[in-house]
Amino acid sequence: LAFSPRHRTVLFDNRGAGRSDKPAGPYSLIDMADDVLAVLDDADIPSAHIVGASMGGAIAQILAVRNPERVASLTLACTACRNHPWRHELLLSWVDVATTQGMRALGRTAMRWMVGPRSLRRFAPALGLMAPLLLGAPVHGFVAQVQAILAMDEDEMPQQLAGITAPTLVVVGNQDILTPRGDSEEIAERIPGAELAVIAGAAHGLMVEHGATFNRVVTGFIGRVESGRRAAVGVA
Repeated sequence: LAFSPRHRTVLFDNRGAGRSDKPAGPYSLIDMADDVLAVLDDADIPSAHIVGASMGGAIAQILAVRNPERVASLTLACTACRNHPWRHELLLSWVDVATTQGMRALGRTAMRWMVGPRSLRRFAPALGLMAPLLLGAPVHGFVAQVQAILAMDEDEMPQQLAGITAPTLVVVGNQDILTPRGDSEEIAERIPGAELAVIAGAAHGLMVEHGATFNRVVTGFIGRVESGRRAAVGVA
């Protein structure tokens, strides 16, 4: 809603989640980047301001590397360009919880990684009840998405970021423990001219926890891109 007053806004669910098809795996992040292209083509959109969060941020990086002509600007939120060993093990443990106990149990397990301590206390009852809806994926879809993340080339993607030509904003919450600030700093350092915005008090779910701040930072960035003005984004 924050973007639609000034921009045609297209939202879609990645394969395996929400209202998109949920084929059996395996999936790959390249497959899902191609899905983005298919959506843009179907909507007759030659280029767009691409906003990707978490796994969507990894997909957006691939899109910007492989199809730069389709990316007017790039916003990467709460994401990374590689998987640290601890995160690899964590995601595998989530797969185990999902397959043995179901998505509701996964929602309870993953919640503390998604929101900050204050938000966790405030939203825990509602998030616990809505976990399956929020995760938006059946077990096999979630597992296939995680496997796609873990199959990401740990050496190739960081090196390819230097080839991104789109104006880029990287956004992270300073309380994000799933994709910590260091991940965003690495991305911003590797993409020429990228800006880094750190939102105070926000965790991995910064778009929900601090939606007004996130929307202000991103719409401000897009506005500067469209007007030809680029300026550093500091700590919010």
